[in-house]
Amino acid sequence: MKNGVLLIFFVGQLAMSNVPFWGKTGHRVVGEVAQMHLSHKAKRAIHKILKGQSLAAVSNFADNIKSDTLFRKYGPWHYVNYPADKIYTDVTPSPNGDIVMAIQKCIEIVGDPMSSEADKEFYLKMLVHFVGDLHQPMHAGREENRGGNDIQIQWFGKGSNLHRLWDSDLIDKFGMSYTELANNLPIMSRNERKALQMGTVYDWVEESQDIANELYSSVEIGEKLGYQYSYKYWDTVETQLLKGGVRLAAVLNDLFR
Repeated sequence: MKNGVLLIFFVGQLAMSNVPFWGKTGHRVVGEVAQMHLSHKAKRAIHKILKGQSLAAVSNFADNIKSDTLFRKYGPWHYVNYPADKIYTDVTPSPNGDIVMAIQKCIEIVGDPMSSEADKEFYLKMLVHFVGDLHQPMHAGREENRGGNDIQIQWFGKGSNLHRLWDSDLIDKFGMSYTELANNLPIMSRNERKALQMGTVYDWVEESQDIANELYSSVEIGEKLGYQYSYKYWDTVETQLLKGGVRLAAVLNDLFR
C-alpha cells in the first residue's frame, strides 16, 4: 500500500510539473533538419566542438541535465510566459532568464573566440535545444496556467494537458522515428527556406505566441481529444518542426561564417 501511495504521488507530481520542452523525438527532428541545412564551414566547426556528435544526438542535452541540481538555474531558460495582449518587449524580463535571453546568451558564448572549448560545447548543445523549444508554441504561453500545463484534457482516453499534448502526444501518436519524420516534412524551395529563416528571435517568439493563443482556444478543460484534433493541427506540428530546424541552421551558419 505504501509503495502504491508513493507511486500515485510521483505520477501526480509528474503530471503537475512544468515540462517546458518538445518531446525527445521533436527535438531530434529539429536537430536533424538543421544538420541537413548547415554550410560546409558550419559542419566542420560543429563536428569539432561536439566531438563528432550530430545536432540530433545532442538536441536533448538541456533536458537530460535538468535532474542535476547543479544546472537548476537553466530551468527558466526553456520558455517564456507573458500575457496574450502583450509582445515580448512590452514586459519586464524575468530575473531568472527566459528562452529569448537563453538563445542570445548561447550565441554570445559560442561565438566568442575567448570562450573555452568546454563552454562552447555546453552552450552549443543548449542552443540546439532552446531553438527547438522556441518553436513549440506553448513555450510562449501564459503564466497563469504554466504554458498550458494546468489545462487538463483527455488524449485518446488518457489524462494529459495542453502543454504535453504539444510536447509529445501529437508526435508520439503519429508513430514515426525522428529520422522518418525529418525526411517527410514538407519540401521547400530555396526561396521558401530563406523566407522561413528571416527575422530574429524576437519575431519567432511572437510567432509562437500567436499560435499559442489559437491553441488555448482550441480546447476546453477536460475535453476528449483524438484523431480529429490531430488531423486539424498536424500541419502546424510539421511546420513548427521545420521552422525550428531551418532557423537553427541559419543561426549556426551565421555563427560559423
